[in-house]
Amino acid sequence: MKASNRRFWLALTLFSLMGQVAWVVENMYFNVFIYKMFNASAADISLMVGASAVSAAITSVLMGAVSDRIGKRKLFICGGYIAWGLSIFGFVLLREDTLAALFPAAASAAALGVSLTVVLDCVMTFFGSTANDAAFNAWLTDSTTKENRGAAEGINAMMPLVAILAVFGGFMAFDLNEASSWTAIFIIIGAATLLCGVAGLFILREPDIKPSSESVARNITYGFLPSTMRGNAPLYTTLALFVLFNISIQIFMPYLILYYEVSLGMTDYVFVMAPAIILASVVTALWGRVYDKRGFGYSVFFSLLWLCAGYVLLFFFKGKLLVFIGSLLMMCGYLAGMAVFGARIRDNTPTGKAGALQGVRIFSQVLIPGVVGPFIGKTVLKNAETVVNGDGTVSFVPNEGIFAAALGVALVLSLLLIITTKKKNKGA
Repeated sequence: MKASNRRFWLALTLFSLMGQVAWVVENMYFNVFIYKMFNASAADISLMVGASAVSAAITSVLMGAVSDRIGKRKLFICGGYIAWGLSIFGFVLLREDTLAALFPAAASAAALGVSLTVVLDCVMTFFGSTANDAAFNAWLTDSTTKENRGAAEGINAMMPLVAILAVFGGFMAFDLNEASSWTAIFIIIGAATLLCGVAGLFILREPDIKPSSESVARNITYGFLPSTMRGNAPLYTTLALFVLFNISIQIFMPYLILYYEVSLGMTDYVFVMAPAIILASVVTALWGRVYDKRGFGYSVFFSLLWLCAGYVLLFFFKGKLLVFIGSLLMMCGYLAGMAVFGARIRDNTPTGKAGALQGVRIFSQVLIPGVVGPFIGKTVLKNAETVVNGDGTVSFVPNEGIFAAALGVALVLSLLLIITTKKKNKGA
């Protein structure tokens, strides 16, 4: 299928955006949900993010291999999005009053709420990773070429920021301290995700791929075989560097909204963030084309420069203007980095193995960073200041230390990129 086809760009935009809206709610607002509704600790948030990351990785390895074996992407994308939407409806039941009525013998409805949120998050992640991480990402690799992959990845990579803007704007209508608001949010997001899956039945085209002759078991293990790694060294080098990039992001991302709202007292953080998100989205959409023209080394250098500069400003300053500039630079670096790493990974993915290698990609993008990053963040916040809530419970206050830790990892990544680039040049 030619990427110039309008139907392709429509499908890319729709599924990428709706998938990211659902992931934004999970990755940024589930943390707020259990923090506000069940007084979750930093350890609880770290556990939830880690469990979800493990679920995403296992699902991507298994379902990516299955989709390669069957030779179909559309079935898994559309069916996955429909099931994903239905699973989000399950969170409607996660309210202290509902849980207390359903489980009167429970010692603490709040503790039960945290546990059930973690479990349901993993269930939701199974469907979401099947649809988006495994099938949709394989479809995108199958449907693009080296000539347009950067441009397509630029659109794909900007969608998290567009999704953040949509979610931030939509959530302004809700008081997130009220359980009824979360009920409405889960119904809306669940319905939108489900309808996206239904729409895909009509607009999504199956890429021209053949069912893999390998067994599912062989496809599952393919990406982890030493022979595969030796035969695709540039791919695995990029994936290893991508691990560090995502660890840096996951150190602060689970606590970002809480930092704005609780630590900085920015109850109007949506108005501060919206312009930053819009500008960063434009930069990201254009940066994919820079990758197509100038290559990985040039485009990743500036991505990391922006990211590190954003961390520095967010660590040292608390005023709205400098927080805005720091957030803009951080978001530009984050999403531009995702675009160039994503394009580089797709460029080095062997033909016919896009599904089988989605699990390896998720290990580097989600599993390892999703476990290590929040753990580092939790460790940094171990002795964080606490506040007493109106109901007498105690909550932690995220501090700027998360940005210092994220900067440290980003600097290590920058050093390794310089070393690998020099080795490549010497080898040439």
